[in-house]
Amino acid sequence: MRTLDDLVRRLQPGERVLLRADLNVPLRDSLDESTGEATRVVGDDTRIRAMLPTLTRLREAGAAVLLCSHLGRPKGAPDPALSLAPVARELSRRLGFDVELLADEPSTPSVRARAEALRPGDVVLLENLRFFPGEKANDPEFAAALAGLARYYVDDAFGSCHRAHASIAGVTQHCPAFAGDLVRRELEILTEIRDRPERPFWVILGGAKVSDKLAVVRHLQDRVDGFLVGGGMANTFLAGLGVPVGDSKIEP
Repeated sequence: MRTLDDLVRRLQPGERVLLRADLNVPLRDSLDESTGEATRVVGDDTRIRAMLPTLTRLREAGAAVLLCSHLGRPKGAPDPALSLAPVARELSRRLGFDVELLADEPSTPSVRARAEALRPGDVVLLENLRFFPGEKANDPEFAAALAGLARYYVDDAFGSCHRAHASIAGVTQHCPAFAGDLVRRELEILTEIRDRPERPFWVILGGAKVSDKLAVVRHLQDRVDGFLVGGGMANTFLAGLGVPVGDSKIEP
């Protein structure tokens, strides 16, 4: 696995890096005191703070960074309620300079021109990738357009690494790929837990979908002392055991 250390050693000032982050953060409405109007703001900045070390290292190495992420489930079409504009504002506040949101699809000439104009240390944010159907479909042309914006690709979206989407899987077919510091650190921790766990070793599973976790369960079932299932996926297990779950969402 090539890491951020490997990239920083070869990076030349001004080279562009596509940084896939996990900016799928909660949003909330807030009153803008200067205008008296309601505006959308970041409700929890944990994921933003988690990727900042990788972003900072890239900028310090002279990279021009194109950030990209998904937010929510907009079904392949623009949804103003799921725009990454509030994230761009929060990043601007934290970094101390304007982080521009590029609203157009990555393949458009306007986005390409803006990418080519970036200077060392600049940061721009692509609009919610799930606004474009090519993202979830892992469309080769969409992936190539994303990769074409930069010289290198860094994956720091640990929570999305399992998804076969264009910005996670497809893009790696078109440019050199590296793991960000967050992904590297999480993998090191998981490897330690998997190979040298302290006993008793129980795994807590949550989330909405059982199908997303089946591969993990099968891989760990002979290594752990047991599983604790919670969250929405618990409803599927309860329904399978004949326990009434009412209108709670389950997977068939």
